[in-house]
Amino acid sequence: MDPVERVSSREVYRNAWMIVREDDIRRPDGTVGIYGVIDKPTYALVIARDDADVRSNQTDDRYRLVEQFRYPIGLRRWEFPQGTAPGTLEGEQPPPAELAADELREETGLRAESMVVLGQLDVAPGMSSQRGWVFLATGITEGEHERELEEQDMHSEWFTGDRIDEMIVDGTITDAQTIAAWTLLRLADRR
Repeated sequence: MDPVERVSSREVYRNAWMIVREDDIRRPDGTVGIYGVIDKPTYALVIARDDADVRSNQTDDRYRLVEQFRYPIGLRRWEFPQGTAPGTLEGEQPPPAELAADELREETGLRAESMVVLGQLDVAPGMSSQRGWVFLATGITEGEHERELEEQDMHSEWFTGDRIDEMIVDGTITDAQTIAAWTLLRLADRR
C-alpha cells in the first residue's frame, strides 16, 4: 500500500509540455493534505562522446555540450543535449533510445552508431513526475542540426572531460541533470 493515497485531483494548467495538478491526499494516519504536481513526459539526455582513438592526432575524448538561454532562471546554461517529445503527456511516447537520437540530431546535428543506457534520473521527485533516461552516444558523425523554434539561440561545442569537470566545479555548468549524467558516465567508466 502506498503511504499517501490520492483522494481527488484537479488540473490547474496544461500546455504541450506539462500539466500542473493539485491532488487532495490522505496520509497513513488519516490526516488530509494537498500535493502540487507537475506532470511532464519522459525525457532523454545524451552524452555524445567523440573517442580520441577514432580521431587522428587527438589524445583526449571530446564531449558535446549545448548552450542556451533558460527562461525560468534568466540565464544561459551549458548542458548535455536533452529533451522530451511535446504533446506526449497522455499518449504514446517514443522509445527512449529513439527520443535520445532525435534530441541529439535536433540540437547538435550529430548522429551516433551506438546509444548505450547509462541510467535513469528523476528530475525533482518532490514536485514532478518527470523521469529521464541517460545515454552515451558513440560512433559520432556530424551533420546539420534541426532545432525547434524555442532552440534558435542554442549553439553547441566540443569539450574535453577535464574541461567539463572544471565547468562543473566553477559553476559554469549548473544543470542538475547534466551533472548527474556526468556522474553516471564517470562511474560507468570506472567499471
